[in-house]
Amino acid sequence: MFLFSDQSTVTFHDALPDEVDIAIIGGGVIGVTTAWFLARRGRKVLICDKGRIAGEQSSRNWGWVRVNGRDEAETPIAIESLRLWEEFGEELGPDIGFQRRGIIELAETDDDMEFCEGWLSIAKANQLDTKLLATAEIGDVFPAAEGAWKGAMITPSDGRAEPFKAVPAIARAAQQAGVLIRETCAVRMIETQNGRVTAILTEDGAVKVGAVLCAAGAWSNMVLGNLGVDLPQLAVRGTVARTAPAASVFDGAAGAKDIFIRRREDGGYTVASGITEHLIGASSFRYGARFLPALKSASELRFGLGADPTQALFPRPRRGGEEVTPFEKSRVLNPSPSQSVLQKMRTHLDNRIPALRDAAFVESWAGMIDAMPDVVPVMDELTDPQGLFIATGFSGHGFGIGPGAGKVMAEMIDGQAPRYDLKRFRFSRFADGSRMDPGPGI
Repeated sequence: MFLFSDQSTVTFHDALPDEVDIAIIGGGVIGVTTAWFLARRGRKVLICDKGRIAGEQSSRNWGWVRVNGRDEAETPIAIESLRLWEEFGEELGPDIGFQRRGIIELAETDDDMEFCEGWLSIAKANQLDTKLLATAEIGDVFPAAEGAWKGAMITPSDGRAEPFKAVPAIARAAQQAGVLIRETCAVRMIETQNGRVTAILTEDGAVKVGAVLCAAGAWSNMVLGNLGVDLPQLAVRGTVARTAPAASVFDGAAGAKDIFIRRREDGGYTVASGITEHLIGASSFRYGARFLPALKSASELRFGLGADPTQALFPRPRRGGEEVTPFEKSRVLNPSPSQSVLQKMRTHLDNRIPALRDAAFVESWAGMIDAMPDVVPVMDELTDPQGLFIATGFSGHGFGIGPGAGKVMAEMIDGQAPRYDLKRFRFSRFADGSRMDPGPGI
């Protein structure tokens, strides 16, 4: 797999323009799809990525394209995103791997089943094909799953895609539509004048801008902090593996309490657990209290010590445009997968889905997930400075909702009135006394 074994090849290196309508910081799924929709609106767009397009979490996620179990406020955007994924598949070809093969979540406890039953009302309100399965019905849909299940929730219209192929493919299409894309081009500084963004200063030079979108994933706190914008964001490490080709046990994606699988185009499975790890650093102490409500439901979050370059040791004076930044020192954040988590994944997979016991793990990797205190993203425009937009903190749910979120941001940047209620995603919720009400996890 090219992405995890070879980070050296630069694919996108358009000439740096003097001026654009919108500069996007970050070439993940959110930045790339926003650029795509802005280009279709006739806007001149530049994407700058410090490393590679989809080099970090946008290619390292599970590949689920789901509405099933989403936060209620995310649900209509996720529905739109599914439709857009289908359009991308038709326009860009089968290489992105998008297929509607369904997503099922098995319930082991009464609390698990209560969540499924509660979410069914959201599904009905949005006219989804979600349904609950009784224990006896699980065998008809997912016979390979073993356990004392209380029931399950399935959304047959949900899908899956291949992350490490899909986002670069969309980026190539965006480039053909006129988007300028420049890898290994860190944005060192956002310039402002009279309370409005005016330019970005990159390591390769300055570009005048009408607006800037920060879609920098786990690096967003550091990008925005240089402007004095305080984003309470932390990163957690997720470990993932893929198996050798194996017999089909479920052709979509499935969650069986402590193990999660997604059928791959190569005939194997992407495998993950619910275990994530936060490396304690300076940001942990700055923002930890805000994450307490989410921590109460995050039973499989672990803490440890280690290097996390997305955390600044101390708040510091504003960097200048001539100063080498942490972004240039860590082109592609490529954390090592946790060996202990991989061992647990193997055990859980063998116990929950015995039919995959002989499917060896042939590759593993990890990614840093940009998490917010309430487990939902920020999608908003700031008032100070004007012209600065934020789309980050998707908390591990960004790949599937990416095209829908990108369209939301393109419309927002282009001055169109929102088609959805975006109040839950406003940046000001962290400063206006709002209670942090965590949304559902994976």
